[in-house]
Amino acid sequence: MTDRVEKIRNTLEAGLAPVHLEIVDDSHAHAGHAGAASGGGHFSALIVSTAFEGKNPVQRHQLVYRTLGELLRADIHAFSMKALTPAEFQSP
Repeated sequence: MTDRVEKIRNTLEAGLAPVHLEIVDDSHAHAGHAGAASGGGHFSALIVSTAFEGKNPVQRHQLVYRTLGELLRADIHAFSMKALTPAEFQSP
């Protein structure tokens, strides 16, 4: 696990208390990309949290972006996410 992934994980765990969290560093697939040149990484995540209950997808993404805060300015160039409630995660 990279330092950036660890920072993202710690930040999301502190802010959203996820019951399930997967983070993938996709930066290697973006070598040569302008965002990669400036130092920001490309990440994707599956976040399952009760904090998303009663929120629509846009509100969930806004909550994650607010939680990540400064990491979006320095460590993250692109962040793709799937934000689910525990009930949605358990559904087939």
